[in-house]
Amino acid sequence: MEYVYAALLLHSAGKEVNEDGIKSVLQAAGVEPEEARVKALVTALEDVDIEEAISTAAVAPVATAPAAAPATKEEAEEKEEEKEEEEEEKAEEEAIEGLGALFG
Repeated sequence: MEYVYAALLLHSAGKEVNEDGIKSVLQAAGVEPEEARVKALVTALEDVDIEEAISTAAVAPVATAPAAAPATKEEAEEKEEEKEEEEEEKAEEEAIEGLGALFG
């Protein structure tokens, strides 16, 4: 990840994103650059418009699925009962863990 950050830093500073620049940024950050990773990153970024990639990523919509409403009143009651049972089980487990701490 630090390799990508180095490329973004160079780009935001208006510098050319090349092997020497990435190595310099990584070394300044205390990271020993791996030659193969630096070359791979520079090669991968050759045909990429970084500004466009950043703006596209910044406005990418986040789709969320709406919660499905229970179909009937009975289903809603069943779900509520299940939730209550889970809460009771969790409370019991916490109580048992507390006792274990006393004797452990």
